[in-house]
Amino acid sequence: MTSLRPPPRSTSLRLRVSAPAAPPLTGHLPLADAPGVPDPIEVTSRYLTRGGRPWFPVSGEFHYTRYPAGEWEEELLKMKAGGVTAVASYVIWIHHEETEGRIRFDGDRDLRRFARLCARHGLDFIPRIGPWSHAEVRNGGLPDWLLIRACTPRTDDPAYLEPVRTWFEAIAGQLSGLDRAHGGPVIAIQIENELYDQPGHLLTLKRMAQAAGLSAPLWTSTAWGGVQLPPGEMLPLYGGYPETFWTEADGGWPDTCRKHFFFTHQRDDEGIGADLRPTPVRGTEPMDSADSAARFPWATCELGGGMAVSYHRRPRVEAADVGALGLTKIGCGSVWQGYYMFHGGTNPVGERTTLQESHATGYPNDLPVRTYDFQAPLGEYGQYRPSYDELRLQHLLLADFGSLLAPMESFLPARQPAGQDDRDTLRWAVRASADSGFLFVNNHQPHEELPAHPDTSFTVEFPAGPALTFPSTPVTVPTGAYFCWPLRLDVGGLRLDWATAQPVCTVVVDDGDADADADGDGDGDGDGEGDGRTVLVLAASEGVPVELALDARTLRSVRTPSGECVTLDDRVLITGLRPGTDALVEVDTADGERVGLLVLDARTARTAYKGVAWGAERLVLCEAGAGVVFDEHARDGQGELRVHGPAGATSFAVLPAPPRPPVVKGAHVRESADGVFTRYRVTGDGREPRPVLRAAEAVLVRAVGPAPEPVTGVQGRASAPADEHYDTTAAEYAITVPDGLPLTGTLLRVHWSGDVARAYVGDRLVADQFHSGRVWDIALDRLPAFALRGEGLRLRVLPRAADARVYVPEGAQGTPRTEGTSDAGGAVVAVGRVEWVMTRTWVVGEE
Repeated sequence: MTSLRPPPRSTSLRLRVSAPAAPPLTGHLPLADAPGVPDPIEVTSRYLTRGGRPWFPVSGEFHYTRYPAGEWEEELLKMKAGGVTAVASYVIWIHHEETEGRIRFDGDRDLRRFARLCARHGLDFIPRIGPWSHAEVRNGGLPDWLLIRACTPRTDDPAYLEPVRTWFEAIAGQLSGLDRAHGGPVIAIQIENELYDQPGHLLTLKRMAQAAGLSAPLWTSTAWGGVQLPPGEMLPLYGGYPETFWTEADGGWPDTCRKHFFFTHQRDDEGIGADLRPTPVRGTEPMDSADSAARFPWATCELGGGMAVSYHRRPRVEAADVGALGLTKIGCGSVWQGYYMFHGGTNPVGERTTLQESHATGYPNDLPVRTYDFQAPLGEYGQYRPSYDELRLQHLLLADFGSLLAPMESFLPARQPAGQDDRDTLRWAVRASADSGFLFVNNHQPHEELPAHPDTSFTVEFPAGPALTFPSTPVTVPTGAYFCWPLRLDVGGLRLDWATAQPVCTVVVDDGDADADADGDGDGDGDGEGDGRTVLVLAASEGVPVELALDARTLRSVRTPSGECVTLDDRVLITGLRPGTDALVEVDTADGERVGLLVLDARTARTAYKGVAWGAERLVLCEAGAGVVFDEHARDGQGELRVHGPAGATSFAVLPAPPRPPVVKGAHVRESADGVFTRYRVTGDGREPRPVLRAAEAVLVRAVGPAPEPVTGVQGRASAPADEHYDTTAAEYAITVPDGLPLTGTLLRVHWSGDVARAYVGDRLVADQFHSGRVWDIALDRLPAFALRGEGLRLRVLPRAADARVYVPEGAQGTPRTEGTSDAGGAVVAVGRVEWVMTRTWVVGEE
């Protein structure tokens, strides 16, 4: 090591962390777990605890009635691998009791089976029982037969409460024995949804649910729109979306969305549900008491994992929008990250009517009949989206460091943006304890690019311990960057004063011979004891040089693979490190432990998964666009890893490497080194040559007619074209399914333009989409196989009139032209490139 002179003085952004005025309140709310559970859940005024330890849950919405039951288990494992710890789902009344008195819990409606699958794989479950759900469902989920009764829904009208009681009893029967008292997964129950002005009715519903036999440590309510809650009875949960479909077509980017890309301590999103409230609400907090923010932690249930597309407004949400919003909310002080939706789906086919929200049922938005993809991290057919990788990166951090983050308060700098139009002031915050914390920076928002910030450094003053000024050389915060940096983080006895890279997770790596791991615990010595070193994995930010600052008093020696290692006072600075799979800094600590700091480049970090495989916890790198699940119950409890990816070939890398090379069913495996990882390249066994993409042909069989005349519905918003237009004026394309094309794992991907499109097999509507510039995927294994082989698919595409009041994202009007025609001034109709996209699941086990 060499000596380093202090750098020249530079202007630093400053923030002062203050000592908490008082410890968090405990035992002040009538929310309690079942007696005697080993990991009791409790709520303090600032965070949640589980088993007496600060707890940072991550919940993701997945509607079981919008997905085939035979595929639930694999999709739940995808959610778990994405860092979700609790699955939330509306229990949608009309999906279960479309006909009065015939409550169905069969097939895709099997609530009990879904909850038990969550429990099987260590996932908590949060049923959102309504009775009104919204969820872009017909009548908000209330059955038609209920609405024709002489009653006032969503009130304490006895004529309404009577069928609600029967419905709650049916739900309770399904979840019997799955509560916490019996070791079940139900940790929370949401009552109603977006009911902002009837605290008495909310309390009535909670008491009815309890009387029916439902039980959970947490009873929750959505808290946006200035909600009034029964005092202390429900945990308020918040939301925030990067875009919305429910605002006006010509209203621009809503200001209620814009604010979510700033660090602020205002919890409410006044925009959610505003189209269903008679008066707007601005700048409020829950109205159950004057000091609600001092009594409840900041918990969320609806951070936008994407956004639905309505007819009159068709927002497009990018992965960075979702990632920046999620990270910003952690910096703001969230202690529960809840996403809506985390997994998309498809509306079921109604027995009597279609089941989507529509103008026809008096609601202000027309939604597609079938698709509920929501542009979610996991799509309508389980497709992996880039937003899944963005969020998983954050969830890995919460899994290993959430217990540190949860009790930390959020602090904002004195110099903050002057308002929501301020694009020049850097947006940042710190979550901190007395002497350590995490720095959060967001320089991304949708629609309007934020400028880069050159020569940036930070100074954070703590109430205990000296201030930190970092990095040693100011850096440029690039346009579009968002990240979290650790401040005085303890890693196995080593203190990391700062890193200009985001913590991902920790993994234990054995320094000895993996072949000596006779007991299968991954430590290499066969004695069941952990002899490996702790490796902190970090993710570099694109365009930001990596600097690691180590407290010299906590180490004896440092070895770096690249860059420069220098000392300054009591600090060791490592600069010039090239991020990658070989960027491992090895440290011997002052107390004799071994620690590693592995800095992955930004792209590689977004391919990282962590889970139990081959008897130990391991870090797995998967190819971009593919995904990994860890199934500990497969192979008679031995467990296996499954890779979902392109059909042709795939690869994955593992740290630490398993004691023996893995075996992949029906494939050849080739092993090689990839930095400190071991990479396994997987190719087919030659019997099933399956290319990833095959061209399909869409044959125009009917030319487009004139665009339907624009029609308006509720609130004067544009209405979707009536069904008859698809039979008369839509362009029609025929697609033949080739002999030998496998249906399982194959998507039809359509590049198209126009206004709206529907897909049919025979006379059956199987898929639809409103045009927003995105590709249209249709899973073949969801379609009636016999008819599909015989009749193929028919795509019907309608044009849009030039004067229709419809918002389509800028740049989405392009035309993938083949044989399309125009409607004289409106949306151009064309089906361009069409292809079969084939995927495969590789089953990875042991010899």
